[in-house]
Amino acid sequence: MSSLPGPESPSERYRASAERAAEAKTYLGGFTRSLAFDLDPFQREACLSLQAGRGVLVAAPTGAGKTIVGEFAIYLALQRGLKAFYTTPIKALSNQKYAELAEKYGAAQVGLLTGDTSINGEAPVVVMTTEVLRNMLYAGSDTLEDLGFVVMDEVHYLADRFRGAVWEEVIIHLPSEVQVASLSATVSNAEEFGAWLDTVRGQTDVIVSEHRPVPLWQHVMVGRKIVDLFAGDTSFDEIAAAGENNVAATAEAGASAVITERAGFEVNPELLSMARAESQMNFRGRFGHGGRNQRQRNQRNQRDEAPQGGTRSPVRKASRPQVIASLDRMDLLPAITFIFSRAGCDAAVAQCVSAGLWLTTEQEQLIIARRVDEAAQDIPSDDLDVLGFWSWRDGLLRGLAAHHAGMLPTFKEVVEKLFVDGLVKAVFATETLALGVNMPARCVVLEKLDKFNGEAHVNITAGEYTQLTGRAGRRGIDVEGHAVVLWQPGTDPAAVAGLASRRTYPLNSSFRPTYNMSINLVAQFGRPRAREILESSFAQFQADRSVVGLAKQVRGREESLAGFSKAMTCHLGDFTEYSRLRRALSEAENSAAKGTSRARKSVTEDSLSRLLPGDVVDVPSGRAPGLAVVLSSDHHSREPRPAVMTLDNQLRRIGLHDVEGPLAPITRVRIPKSFNAKVPKSRRDLASSVRNAMRDGRPPAPPNRNEDFGRAAALPNLEKKITELRRELRAHPCHGCSEREDHARWSERWWKLRQETDGLIRQIQGRTNTIAKTFDRVCGVLSAYGYLETSDSGALSISPDGQRLRRIYGEKDLLISQSLRLGAFNDLDAAEVAALASVLVYQAKREDRGLRPKMPSVSLESAVDTVVREWSALEDVEESNKLPLTGEPELGLVWPIFKWAKGRHLQEVLSGTDLAAGDFVRWVKQVIDLLDQLAKIPGLEPRVARLCAEAISLVKRGVVAYSAVA
Repeated sequence: MSSLPGPESPSERYRASAERAAEAKTYLGGFTRSLAFDLDPFQREACLSLQAGRGVLVAAPTGAGKTIVGEFAIYLALQRGLKAFYTTPIKALSNQKYAELAEKYGAAQVGLLTGDTSINGEAPVVVMTTEVLRNMLYAGSDTLEDLGFVVMDEVHYLADRFRGAVWEEVIIHLPSEVQVASLSATVSNAEEFGAWLDTVRGQTDVIVSEHRPVPLWQHVMVGRKIVDLFAGDTSFDEIAAAGENNVAATAEAGASAVITERAGFEVNPELLSMARAESQMNFRGRFGHGGRNQRQRNQRNQRDEAPQGGTRSPVRKASRPQVIASLDRMDLLPAITFIFSRAGCDAAVAQCVSAGLWLTTEQEQLIIARRVDEAAQDIPSDDLDVLGFWSWRDGLLRGLAAHHAGMLPTFKEVVEKLFVDGLVKAVFATETLALGVNMPARCVVLEKLDKFNGEAHVNITAGEYTQLTGRAGRRGIDVEGHAVVLWQPGTDPAAVAGLASRRTYPLNSSFRPTYNMSINLVAQFGRPRAREILESSFAQFQADRSVVGLAKQVRGREESLAGFSKAMTCHLGDFTEYSRLRRALSEAENSAAKGTSRARKSVTEDSLSRLLPGDVVDVPSGRAPGLAVVLSSDHHSREPRPAVMTLDNQLRRIGLHDVEGPLAPITRVRIPKSFNAKVPKSRRDLASSVRNAMRDGRPPAPPNRNEDFGRAAALPNLEKKITELRRELRAHPCHGCSEREDHARWSERWWKLRQETDGLIRQIQGRTNTIAKTFDRVCGVLSAYGYLETSDSGALSISPDGQRLRRIYGEKDLLISQSLRLGAFNDLDAAEVAALASVLVYQAKREDRGLRPKMPSVSLESAVDTVVREWSALEDVEESNKLPLTGEPELGLVWPIFKWAKGRHLQEVLSGTDLAAGDFVRWVKQVIDLLDQLAKIPGLEPRVARLCAEAISLVKRGVVAYSAVA
């Protein structure tokens, strides 16, 4: 720990006074005079760098005040008569920042540009999503004139595997004279990222602050009692200083004693004792010590106490209302409770309301009621019920609210403002709130330390933990912040300590060339220069740095290989050749075993693809074991997953993981034409038909479909090869060596090390020019489809279809362009155009993907068929070119969008779907964004452009229109 500075000498005081006087005359001096607080050292350092004309990368904990640096960049731009753009990763953050800046500088000075909202876009200060700026750069927009500064908030978002590449595109393509202020959460490789920025943007200063202005204390809530996570008074900053790497390693191993020894702090012994007691309880319960009566009591207790996972705990978990009440008693409100489920957030509010919890005074209730009613005054009264307005309002009056992506944007904005003003005291939120939305709290609660990522339940990372708990502690209001983890059965205090002590995480690029990016680069710079630009990406920068270390490893392994080769020398013959025969024999025998397994898998897949609607099957395992009736086939997928209905009326898809071998129908039933899987009565009637068919013993499907179910492929050629290799092995001179097995051991080491070394060499080759190689493959696909044309001289040019692709931005950019090219939009009316656009933007959750619905019209059915066929062909091309596959068109939004475009009421639109109102609004806005792109494509057929504009006017109404700026 550094010692306190001594008293300043007169000369030091004079010099400091002169520096302050000189600074007062600068832009920074004028800026600081406008603030109500003094700048922190890292803020001052970053602002001085910007004032000196350099770029900055500022990495600091959540809540440390990074945005002040961005605001100074805006101040500099205005003072110098230049423009400033403030970019954010999400629309909600753009809306919030726009409101803040408009209040500070006046609405005439500030604009907002998101995918579906345009307000004062030519203002000197414009807040926008990063995608909008990327699109401007590729289009050569006039709005870029006089641009002096770009603030990239939450720049660590470039690690996002879906959208992260956009940040790199912007950084690479911005004009060199533009200064960039990059604001990031604390990342462990800030210097590496800064070095890349220095390479592509010119001189960039890296300013890293590890200090939290408001100390953060870590706790665990055991029952209704809040217990400190660490023994003694250990704050967040002190934990990091104690050596985060040691803690992370030991926490994963559960070695809390080692944590104490190495890191200088220890986990609270009370929590460790609790974990031991829980472990002993489960051990005794599992093995039933104590005789029959005791075992029966254990079993009853286990049924009463154990959750679905089966682990019991001596602690009765506090309910959500009890948790909030405990926090209220300890003066730890306002609090944000993170629940990784939208339904869980809504249920938490309902539970607190049902428990009679009130956190507001009568005066606060009056203010809340007035502000809520003002926000809702433009919402049609007949929409209020379907939006859940009254229950939402009731929760707010009590000081309770949910916050998640399924809510109407207007509702979310009200919650945010009421929470910031201290009127809402408890918010139950999903993790999206942690992404930049300014809602600091006194306390943050984490219900669980795992979440569902769309495919499986995974533990949250140390970076995610830091991001979530970083909301605790309001600067200028709270003396300290508090993070509380709820004790769950099976909680490991050492693992929690590991998460709490690792405050940084690496920033890794997710950059890859897309079709739109590649064709824009070729159009602007030509192919050779485009390759050079892509090789300047952060992804390639990281890959090139890693190659240096790999090459060093290869050199060391080559030296070891020479020694192993000498040790396996045999006086009877070439042992290397003998060793090769041994390995070839082993590999052939393994291949024979795998070939049988592959053949069985192939036949199983074939059996699944042959199933027809009406087939009754007996599913042996998976999520839907037992009898089920096939509702729809899946002939064309690479891994067929036919849709079925179980006898308890559950709709599922079955795949390879549900069966142990080929699946043959055991009988058949007729599915009525009027069958609707969403209607419970239809499902009950069909289940009854299946039971009757099984009772009557109806014959199975015709034999021509069943005769080769389960037939395996023979492997005669491989067996012949194995026999030949065994003969050669016995005939080799080294086979009779007395030291054969000793040589063989050295040989095995040599082969193993050779394989590892070759793998490292392949990594080096793969990482060298990897981005440019991907770009070459993308250009190959574009050429094959006629978007790029090669002249006789070998130069690439953009075809008319390619010019259209340049203006289409989205994950399905090439599929959208192909759909236009093949006339999928030509025979549709405006409502059908909106519905077809939804097919090209909507992404259903994995569990929501069900049967293909019947389309609202014949023309739309034909258009969807065109899109699906083209997607299937494109996927084959992408697979053969080793490119990421374009996502499958999703039909789940077709009917809601079509009904909405036809003017139906919101309740009717959402009826029979799992869409929340907020989700519906969000997807409609994305549809509007795509339609707007299409309408503005130069050279597009006038009728299609007109229909796209008309479709926008049809869907931009009601809840979509009045939440357009939110």
